[in-house]
Amino acid sequence: MDFFTMKELEPLLEGNKEWLVSLYMPTHRGGPQTQQDPIRWKNLLRTAEERLEKKGMRPADIKECFQQAWQFHQDSLFWQNQSDGLAAFLGSGESSFYRLPVSFEELAVVSDRFHLKPLLPYFARDGRFYILALSQKQVRLFEGTRYGVEEVNLEDMPQSVAEALNLDDVRGHLQYHTGTSSAGGERAAMYHGHNPQDDEKDQIQKWFHQIDRELSGILRGGKAPLILAGVEYLFHLYKEANTYPHLVEGGVTGNPEDLSAESLHEKAWPLVEPIFGEDMRKAKEKYFNLTGTKQITNDISEALRAAEHGRVESLFIPKNRQIWGRYDRESDSIEIAKDHPAGSQDLLDLVAAKTMRNGGDVYAVEQDEMPGGEWLAAVLRY
Repeated sequence: MDFFTMKELEPLLEGNKEWLVSLYMPTHRGGPQTQQDPIRWKNLLRTAEERLEKKGMRPADIKECFQQAWQFHQDSLFWQNQSDGLAAFLGSGESSFYRLPVSFEELAVVSDRFHLKPLLPYFARDGRFYILALSQKQVRLFEGTRYGVEEVNLEDMPQSVAEALNLDDVRGHLQYHTGTSSAGGERAAMYHGHNPQDDEKDQIQKWFHQIDRELSGILRGGKAPLILAGVEYLFHLYKEANTYPHLVEGGVTGNPEDLSAESLHEKAWPLVEPIFGEDMRKAKEKYFNLTGTKQITNDISEALRAAEHGRVESLFIPKNRQIWGRYDRESDSIEIAKDHPAGSQDLLDLVAAKTMRNGGDVYAVEQDEMPGGEWLAAVLRY
């Protein structure tokens, strides 16, 4: 899986005077279906190339735009190391490719800006979280959804307090041994070693401050919950060092070295699922409580202008619906189209991107979950 945060999303939000290509497709982690993925990719590339030809792009420019994408078509190692979905963004400059834990519907869009709505389930506050697994030998960060978790590469992260501070005398405080079997048949983890003295606690906290600084760069600007996994004694020490505002109370207790990614997900998901459900419930409740006031809107034009100026607090849009049109930022003019004419864009996609960029919450839901059955529902900050 490739790490994809708001930092990587930011450059994709702006429009372009040239044609841009957005590609989405489902992929497979293993099995015979992995052999079909490069074939789907080839067909998707040809579809996008044909659309660019119809728009008048020169063959040489098309070839340059798709050069890296076609290289992946022949890369068997690339297709053997997939997540659940592949998203690609191609332009005349650098192209971007992301393997993500979201099973996208197959889609090719050519427009003057990148099409980002399929990414909303990944970025929206409805099921994305992190697990920070702390143990004496290693630090691991996992990114998760309701479907599973995958490890994030932490090349610069100090893997132990000894590595971070060149110390060996605190290792014993993090050790454990296996005790008698529990009622469920599993052997309970027993932790031993005396509590660290103040100076030793300080060393551990210095390590945790280093971890927090590294995570701040990774998670900056995000709102996804962060769950700790490790010896329970460490939770309090890490919370004192933590600066990330969405650290979840409690955590997954035990030695995370003994837990697979699947086991960590199984233990962590029940801790975050109520958070996502409660956030959406409160957003819907606020929307209905403000019915009849000027602080809510179902109008795409009003919502776009509000999102442009950071006034959208929360936004509900349907996953598989589009409102095609054009938005001119300089003149602040909005044109709604009845179909999908050349040069138009999905205005629902645009209002969602602007809302996220300005710190609002976006909920991409099925149509029957939309407040009041609307095509758009927004709560405005003022």
